[in-house]
Amino acid sequence: MENFKLTAAELDMAEILWQQAPLKSSALVALCLARFDWKKSTTYTLLHRLEEKGVFKNENGTIRTIVSKEDFFSAQSRIFVEESFNGSLPKFITAFTRKSRLSKAEIDELKRIIDEYAGE
Repeated sequence: MENFKLTAAELDMAEILWQQAPLKSSALVALCLARFDWKKSTTYTLLHRLEEKGVFKNENGTIRTIVSKEDFFSAQSRIFVEESFNGSLPKFITAFTRKSRLSKAEIDELKRIIDEYAGE
């Protein structure tokens, strides 16, 4: 997956599409008008950007998901850790927990994830 970032408006539209896709482009226009008061041209401009970024595809007026919400945010998380912490997950966790302690449930969940990963 390429290193892409979404603007706030693109992310607003992506959230609708992740919830509704596959979706007719005319239905997307109506949803964006109702929710954001966007004109048809604005909706199509943002949709085109999302297509260029490889997140969604408009095929014959039906918009389909190419990258799931989970995969998108997973990639964004990896990019953030790479750019901000030189790719070091331990450095990220140290920074993340510097001001607030992890709960026992969070620690247990992290241990479970590490154990699952180690077992693969």
